[in-house]
Amino acid sequence: MTDRGLREVANPSAIFLSRYEEPIAGSIVMISREGTRPLLVEVQALVDDAFANPRRVAIGLDQNRLAMLLAILHRHGGVHTIGQDVFVNVVGGVKVLETGSDLAVLLAVTSSLRGQALPNDLAVFGEVGLSGEIRPVPNGQERLREAAKHGFKRAIVPKANVPRQDIEGMEIVGVTRLHEALAAV
Repeated sequence: MTDRGLREVANPSAIFLSRYEEPIAGSIVMISREGTRPLLVEVQALVDDAFANPRRVAIGLDQNRLAMLLAILHRHGGVHTIGQDVFVNVVGGVKVLETGSDLAVLLAVTSSLRGQALPNDLAVFGEVGLSGEIRPVPNGQERLREAAKHGFKRAIVPKANVPRQDIEGMEIVGVTRLHEALAAV
């Protein structure tokens, strides 16, 4: 909003991306959708020892979905967060309601728990089902083109969202199960 009315934001993803000089554990970029546009948003996770009852806190995501995702991570990914506080934040105050954020949340949590940073040029999306399957999301190719436009060189996505034609300069890894995604990073 300006003094002359509304002005178009040509590149909304740039507002929500903070690129670090070196990779940081617990941080990953997900390719979400806001209305009809793909939007790149950073998801951060912090996993730490709990000193009482473990807390699960989600900012910008559904709290109940986080609890469910952590159970899936334990059961189908072999990653335990028992006795750990888990904090997840979507940077920039964005509220993500779509299930395409599931894979990003789980990879950020695993990265923080293990203290291993994920590559800066990696972007992800995908819904994670209760049996650990990675489900496709709508508009996968548009999401990948948006990531490539911002210089991302690698993406982990549901196998059904892998485009038939390569996207120049981008390696796309299609996965069908959670353990495959964890192995790919």
